[in-house]
Amino acid sequence: MAAFILLLRDSGFPDNLSPEEMQAIIRRYRDWREGLGVTGQKLVDGEGRVLTKAGVTDGPYAESKEVMAGFFTIEAQDYDDAVRIAQTCPHIDFGSIEVRQIEPVPRKG
Repeated sequence: MAAFILLLRDSGFPDNLSPEEMQAIIRRYRDWREGLGVTGQKLVDGEGRVLTKAGVTDGPYAESKEVMAGFFTIEAQDYDDAVRIAQTCPHIDFGSIEVRQIEPVPRKG
């Protein structure tokens, strides 16, 4: 099995969601994550820093309307399997998912 990261991008949820609708969305993500036994995190909205050789600026500021919203790490046989898993993620209803294989970094010693 190989490790993959699912990078979640979105342009925000609709502003007119009731608290109950928002809780239902959160439940969908939790149920999906727990059902597969995957790990992940939601990033804090509108916060971050962008580093370049020129310095550090507040961010995140993306070139597109989508911003990084969070990530999951999964195990899959190959890219096809990882994409199949990603297609079941509730986030596909709210934005895009980038699937990237994680390359193991050898440890010294």
